[in-house]
Amino acid sequence: MQAVVLNKDESLEFVTPERCSILELSNDAGDPDLSVARARVAAGVTTAWHCLEGIAERYVILSGSGRVEVGGMDACVVTCGDVVRIPPGVRQRICNTGEGDLVFLALCTPRFRQECYRHLEA
Repeated sequence: MQAVVLNKDESLEFVTPERCSILELSNDAGDPDLSVARARVAAGVTTAWHCLEGIAERYVILSGSGRVEVGGMDACVVTCGDVVRIPPGVRQRICNTGEGDLVFLALCTPRFRQECYRHLEA
């Protein structure tokens, strides 16, 4: 890995079929061990059940409030500053229970690759 500053470009944010908006902040072959994305879930929205094969993920909640479900765990309330650890291959989804956007960082190790994403809803 080489030293670099990656400036965010809001125009690159996109909406996923999972029902959230993603802005990739760092995800390239120059840093294969980690990717960082900002995720936004609108008020009242629950993302689709999904998992990442071979990739561990962490959510770092930046703003808003929600309820996260991971694997067979009971649903847990999350707010600013909370961290959610999601092992590879474990199903997950998050619901925005607040009135504004639920915003969090999604940190993936190794870096997120689309071919590792599994949609788990019919």
